[in-house]
Amino acid sequence: MCDSGRQVTDLESGEIICGNCGRVSPDKAMETRAEWRTFDSENNSRQRVGSPSSLAFHDMGLSTIIGKVNKDSAGHDLDASMNYRMQRLRTWDARTRVHATGHRNLMRAFSELERFKDKLGLSDAIVQKTAYIYRKAHEKRLARGRSVSSILAAATYIACREMGAARTLRDLTEIANVKRKALSRSYRLLVLELDIKVPSMDLMKCIVKIANKAKLGEKTQRMAMSTMNNLINKEISAGKDPMGLAATVLYLSCLTVGEATTQKEIAEAAGVTEVTIRNRLKDLKTKDCLSPMMREMLL
Repeated sequence: MCDSGRQVTDLESGEIICGNCGRVSPDKAMETRAEWRTFDSENNSRQRVGSPSSLAFHDMGLSTIIGKVNKDSAGHDLDASMNYRMQRLRTWDARTRVHATGHRNLMRAFSELERFKDKLGLSDAIVQKTAYIYRKAHEKRLARGRSVSSILAAATYIACREMGAARTLRDLTEIANVKRKALSRSYRLLVLELDIKVPSMDLMKCIVKIANKAKLGEKTQRMAMSTMNNLINKEISAGKDPMGLAATVLYLSCLTVGEATTQKEIAEAAGVTEVTIRNRLKDLKTKDCLSPMMREMLL
């Protein structure tokens, strides 16, 4: 990072970016000071606090745990009968927290959400949004009779769409180890029952994602973005698979620029088939949206 002091935090990726030169810091934003707080202004006594509350915890981080120190408020040891009672209370407190209605489901779901976060590189904002959607589904008992992984993966996909992160159903099926059909069914269920307005996927981010996977040049990406803008302005992109359309535009840009690549390589990077790219090429031939040079490549 340079010494300009202008640092911008990207909420989607959780990265710290220099506002002057655009360099990305390799470190995450972290609080380095001790978590001491002063609650008594007269005595000026400082106390340490616990972890912050979060929707991604099954108890939201607000649970109370009976301490293991067998002493009273004055610091004296407890007698034998009171010590036995406290041990029994600790046991039943642990059992009720684990076996309470719905807590086991939330514990399993949010432990799996941590795995999703690591595998997909999700930001804290997306994790919180996913936990909120899953809690709503849990309150309406939408997860009953269905796989926890499929409901959680569907909630993660919705959160990614709402936060503008480029994650596809294929990415979620691979991480959650569920079938695409089950994930699609759970996605439709959450959208209809929770009345969620899911925004459309950003086609520019799809282009960047595919280009990075296929290791395409910057000139190809810029031409693909310019072509995609024409498709969006003429409303040709409506109703098309975002990844399939982005892969097709990238393949056309590669042909125009002269970058050596194949339909198979682009299709594998986009997670679609070569047939999808060829079908989109046939559709674009009939539309007046391509540059003259691209039209020559299609002839």
